[in-house]
This record gives sequence, C-alpha cells and structure tokens, in this order.
Amino acid sequence: MSFMATHLSRTCLGLLLGLSATAALAQTPAEFIDEASAQGMAEIEASRLAHQKTSSTAVKDYTVLVINDRTTANQHLAKIASKLHLPVASREEVVSRSKALIPEVPEGEAFDAAYAESQVKATEEAIEQIQQQAATSDVPELKAFAEETLPKLQNHLQMARALKAGRALDRLDG
Repeated sequence: MSFMATHLSRTCLGLLLGLSATAALAQTPAEFIDEASAQGMAEIEASRLAHQKTSSTAVKDYTVLVINDRTTANQHLAKIASKLHLPVASREEVVSRSKALIPEVPEGEAFDAAYAESQVKATEEAIEQIQQQAATSDVPELKAFAEETLPKLQNHLQMARALKAGRALDRLDG
C-alpha cells in the first residue's frame, strides 16, 4: 500500500473511532438529567456533611455555595424535564444513585483536604459532562442550562482547587 493510502486509511480509522467514542459519551436528554441530578445530589450531600464536620470558615462558605448552586441547578433540571415531558428517575432513585457517588472522606485533620480533593474531582466530572451535553444536544433548554451552570461550576472548581492547595483559605475566610 502506498504511503498516501496508508495515511488516509489510518486517518479515516482514527476519525471513525473518535466519532464512535463521542457517540458513546453522548447521553439522551433524560439520561443527562438523571445523571446530572444524581451528581448534583451527591455534591449537596457531601457538602452538607462537610459543613457539619469542618471547623474551617472557608470550607463552610464553600459548602453553602455548592449546596445553593447545585440545589438551584437540580430544580432547573427538574423544570426542563417536566417541560420536555421526559421520563426521569424518581427522587428516591436519584438519592440512591447519589449515595454511591459520595466519596468516603476521613475524619479528623485530613477531612478538609480530602473533601477539597473530592470536590475538585467531582466538579471536573460535572463540567465535562455538561460540556459534552452542550456540544452534542439539540435541546435548546439543555444548552441554556449548560451556559448558565458552567460558570458556576468553574467557580466551584477554582475554589475547590484553592482549598485543596490551602492557599486561599485566608481569602475565602473573609
């Protein structure tokens, strides 16, 4: 086979594999709403626990922000699902699935660092999921949801990274 033919076939194969991977990652609107709601609920519950266990004002402030923003996002997703007449998981199913997503965090002095680490990971995953849905969805309501939610999640990520690094505690404290 000539160099051009080999290069062209490899390029086509790579393109097809890339398209397959993108299609495999794409979720239906109902799947997205269910998964995003479960992730949001997991972050809410983890943040409630952190709010109770931490003595850090910075972590407490962060948890309040996460709880408020993720509650608002979940309410928005529920409204979108209702408007689009989408079948979605029951609240009990979402709560049950979210429990599996809540990371185990150690007690004691390591708690704040472990919580911050888990929030960095969870927020990166949420951002990736919402960006993927925004890029592949043909549902205007979900695109608008992504545009509204992404800046908030990016702020959460910046704050979680700062908490993890321990460098922004004073700034976040007041």
